[in-house]
Amino acid sequence: MNSPQHILEHVFGYTHFRDPQEAVINTLMAGEDALVLMPTGGGKSLCYQIPALARPGCGIVISPLIALMQDQVEALQEAGIRAAFLNSSLSYDEVQSIEHQLLHGELDLLYLAPERLLQPRTLALLQRIQLSLFAIDEAHCVSQWGHDFRADYLQLNCLHEQFPRVPRIALTATADKRTRAEIAQRLDLEGARHFVSSFDRPNIQYRIEPKDNQRRQMLQFLKNDHGSNAGVIYCLSRAKVENTAEWLCQQGFTALPYHAGLPVETRAEHQRRFLREEGVIVVATIAFGMGIDKPDVRFVIHLDLPKSIEAYYQETGRAGRDGEPSIALLLYGLEDVVKLGQMVEASEGSEEHKRQERARLNAMLGLCEITSCRRQSLLHYFAEDLEEPCGNCDTCLEPPATWDGSEAAVKLLSCVYRTSQRFGASHVIDVLRGSENEKVRKFGHDQLSTHGIGKSLSTIEWRAVVRQLIVRGYLEVEGEYQCLRLTEICRPLLRGEETLFLRKLPNKATQAQTRNTANLEELAPEEQPLWEALRNCRKQLAEERGVPPYVVFHDATLRGMVKAHPYTRAELLKVSGVGDSKLERFGDAFLAVLRDFPKL
Repeated sequence: MNSPQHILEHVFGYTHFRDPQEAVINTLMAGEDALVLMPTGGGKSLCYQIPALARPGCGIVISPLIALMQDQVEALQEAGIRAAFLNSSLSYDEVQSIEHQLLHGELDLLYLAPERLLQPRTLALLQRIQLSLFAIDEAHCVSQWGHDFRADYLQLNCLHEQFPRVPRIALTATADKRTRAEIAQRLDLEGARHFVSSFDRPNIQYRIEPKDNQRRQMLQFLKNDHGSNAGVIYCLSRAKVENTAEWLCQQGFTALPYHAGLPVETRAEHQRRFLREEGVIVVATIAFGMGIDKPDVRFVIHLDLPKSIEAYYQETGRAGRDGEPSIALLLYGLEDVVKLGQMVEASEGSEEHKRQERARLNAMLGLCEITSCRRQSLLHYFAEDLEEPCGNCDTCLEPPATWDGSEAAVKLLSCVYRTSQRFGASHVIDVLRGSENEKVRKFGHDQLSTHGIGKSLSTIEWRAVVRQLIVRGYLEVEGEYQCLRLTEICRPLLRGEETLFLRKLPNKATQAQTRNTANLEELAPEEQPLWEALRNCRKQLAEERGVPPYVVFHDATLRGMVKAHPYTRAELLKVSGVGDSKLERFGDAFLAVLRDFPKL
């Protein structure tokens, strides 16, 4: 039996474990259970893949998505690991072949969807073989409070009952303290060791901007920063997904729509293209993304406000899995708050569930409106403290200006009160700005003392005031029509006993000039020809095998080849990401390219 360190070096091509990978692996090697919370791109997979190879028997990985299984199995097979998956995409003969391999000890790892694992036939099959471990990936799917709930996950506690001596590991990238406790309770993992890594993804630059001609903002971002890179753009509705993808194609980008309403074949084809082609943008609802194992996603854009910080963190975490600089851009508006609030109120959940959802939405809006470091606020939500501002978010790179908004806030609150707290933000702003429209006149609001007292601010500026008063708790939004209502804490402000500083809207020039620190490490001009030649070699090898290019080697490994410029197999093996199997399969092809270029 090879040691975990030997497997890390010779199978995966890395010399050192990241914290806390080694401790997690040692826990499983000792036959104990583990609950692992580690950010996307932090190396969760190695925490179960290595002990599955080091322990006798086959490791069973429970994964919620077919596409994720296929991607991971392809990558493992290219690394020389005996891996397979069982799911509905396979023919009867293929299933029979994999079950034969399993029964005869010819597999190191087998990926299963929870619904297949729970079939009596599958459980009976697993009783007949030696098992090294069970890995429950995307374990937050067990949480009924979460955004990716899967009912089948609730039955996975049967593993503890039917296979009491097989160690189990549950892994997730997104879980607050409450969700971690729920995972442990529902999966019978109360006795497991907990490993909670830092939530920080320092390579991701967070940018959040109010909507102001959203398409112009998106196009500016793509043209300035990321037009030729792979990325994901999230929208709240299916119609917006399709309209946005079509518009981006008209602007010259390769953009593909993805949502649950598209035919299964179309979704599969778009996902395949995203994984295997370069520079593809997927425009999607949240139906896309969980478990997408593509390391070189350089940006994630949200065109609508996510429902919670957990959802935002997980979705932005799909950028930069390779550790390279990436950008997360969120464009939001008051209409997002209204729409998401209506969705919460219309849901069939209990009042407690709705209360939790409102709290999550308010926390998300709070992250948007803060004037301090966004990363500090994001990490604080997950009970983690960052001592110093990060220097890699928009509020650090371009500190927002503030203004004394006390008078404007009093005008707004007074107008809400005088319109009987029965109207939404748009109507209140119309009254403040002195509109004479039919609705204002119908209710006699053109006769109020607050009519026209807010002409000095634009509609966009007033909407920003509304958002910030909601975030700070002076206003709340209630009911089907999202009426603005005063809260108790606004009394000192109305009496003039409190000064309120608000965030100024960024001007367009500032938005356009936001510093881009997300460019990849620059190669010297003289290194570019070798870089392109290595990329072409990788692309050809990937096409021959029908796998995404990153399955052959990550960009970081190719850059390592450019910098080290190895001429021999021994030298190539020293490059991070080159293991024994990949050296054997691909080494000569890349060395042939490297030898065609003189060392600089």
